[in-house]
Amino acid sequence: MKILIVEDDEGISNFIIPELEHEGYETSLAVTGRQALEKFESEKPDLVLLDIMLPELNGLEVLRRIRAISTVPVILETARGETIDKINGLNLGADDYIPKPFEIEELLARINALFRRVSFAKPKEVFVSYGALNLNVDRMSFSIGDAEISLSKTEFMLLKLLIENQGKVLSRSQIIDEIWGKDHFIDENTIDVYVGYLRTKIAEHTKEEYIKTVRGAGYMMG
Repeated sequence: MKILIVEDDEGISNFIIPELEHEGYETSLAVTGRQALEKFESEKPDLVLLDIMLPELNGLEVLRRIRAISTVPVILETARGETIDKINGLNLGADDYIPKPFEIEELLARINALFRRVSFAKPKEVFVSYGALNLNVDRMSFSIGDAEISLSKTEFMLLKLLIENQGKVLSRSQIIDEIWGKDHFIDENTIDVYVGYLRTKIAEHTKEEYIKTVRGAGYMMG
């Protein structure tokens, strides 16, 4: 089992990592929010231990983006007494939280409990569908009928967002906020480019027009 530790405090990470490896876990370390997302995508950990106070992107924003594409267990490290962080984290999909400073025995108990919960749960893949379009959220795969189609991460997240909001017009700025976050300065024309990529890939397998342009407003599915 691999655990991604997202922690910019070297003292804490140097304390945690040897203990986890002694217990037989494989570990990986990220020290910024952006690095955490990169490592999450490339290394596919089985659990994330996520500090809230991070440079570049805070832990709650990292959690939000992880939950957009995965149900992997996440334990938040919160400041003791910061109730609002705990509430926000749980509302965003955190599985558990542990206040700092903490004893390693408590952390190990929480990690082991989460892994037991996951192992006893019945496997259930999450799908998002519209018409002939099918997204497997856990595998980040896309298919039309029996044909599996390769999508980039951004294309996948855009298509998922449109399907989940089917019948609703999404402006380019709304799409940017949902996919890249409010702290990004992405040109709105970038959305047009990615919509074009999706339309091209979908058109190779069906004649139905799924993604519609609403002039002066944005895009919608349906």
